[in-house]
Amino acid sequence: MISCDRRIAVVLSHPVQYYSPWFRWMAAQGIRLRVFYLWDAGVTRKRDREFGREIVWDVDLLSGYEHEFVPNVSREPGTHHLRGLNNPELPERLHAWRPDVILLFGYKYLTHLRLLLNHPAPLVFRGDSHLLGIDTPSLLKRWALHWVYGRCEAITYVGLANYDYFGAFGVPPTRLFHVPHCVNASHFSATPNVLSVTEKLREALDLQGKRIVLFAGKLIAKKRPRELLTAFLNLADASTALVFVGEGAELETLKTHAATQPGQAVRFLPFANQSEMPSRYLLADIFVLPSGGPEETWGLSINEAMHLGVPCLVSDRVGCQRDLVIEGETGWVFSTSSPDDLRRTLRRALDDTARDAPGFRARVLKHIAGFTYAEATAGLTRAVHHATGTP
Repeated sequence: MISCDRRIAVVLSHPVQYYSPWFRWMAAQGIRLRVFYLWDAGVTRKRDREFGREIVWDVDLLSGYEHEFVPNVSREPGTHHLRGLNNPELPERLHAWRPDVILLFGYKYLTHLRLLLNHPAPLVFRGDSHLLGIDTPSLLKRWALHWVYGRCEAITYVGLANYDYFGAFGVPPTRLFHVPHCVNASHFSATPNVLSVTEKLREALDLQGKRIVLFAGKLIAKKRPRELLTAFLNLADASTALVFVGEGAELETLKTHAATQPGQAVRFLPFANQSEMPSRYLLADIFVLPSGGPEETWGLSINEAMHLGVPCLVSDRVGCQRDLVIEGETGWVFSTSSPDDLRRTLRRALDDTARDAPGFRARVLKHIAGFTYAEATAGLTRAVHHATGTP
């Protein structure tokens, strides 16, 4: 059992399907925490600007741990702009709970900046940015982020690219603590029901006997689904299929492009909520995350797919690639600077899995087993003890 006798206040924008199970797990270990949510997206129906539809997650995000919602007075609530989180009551709420330490997720909002200026307890910062494919930050940005991180007693990093990022802004190694990104492994498991749903999906899509390449997420330009479709159509044969799961501005373009080669097996499934995702991942022989920008700070869908034994193909701009994707062992990495490298790497991935699918599955499951709530909580505990000056 992990021991931490400090009272941890967590300040987070809204209930997130990746974090709520972690908070529940920590509370079950006896760790005293309360989450202060600044907005109610995720548990009330809100329009997702990139999916282009209203979304509410269909898994429990609130039970099993202490939490409260702090009133948000923003005229346009959301996480897409500075004033989207404006919660003047937060300092009073924090003072009333009397935390020993505050775990702060992010900094780009009015509420966060106020807390950085005046906090009732030491701050531990949580972020997952990287500098992959990004120009050298300006002097102004380096100065601003040096100030932000300097206000925090400890910084948690999720992986190697994130570690390098914090170092670039002057955070010394003594203040950096590894708290890996992880997901609820018990949810992403091949239960009999998930296996049954997967087989029914395969039949409904007429994909029996085919090796399946899967993309799941927002069908928007920065996720690069069009590049994946082009690469697939340039190498596919009758034994392979490509399945897109999701919605977004690129959907109709993708369907039009796929229709130019009707002999190729390209299928489209709508947005899948959390309870549906395990069966979608299990369809796949290869899961692909081709994103090419800094927005893909980690890629938690890679964690999810790997817990189901699926090897992954990612771009060299995806934050998790150095931590999760071991070339030729748990997956493959392609270069975004080479126009044809996605096609070449996808060809290699299909050949490798045709030759040794069971080996890939075993290696994937073994590697992802190290990315757990226990590991993340152990790292957070070290950061909390450092921030509060306790052994």
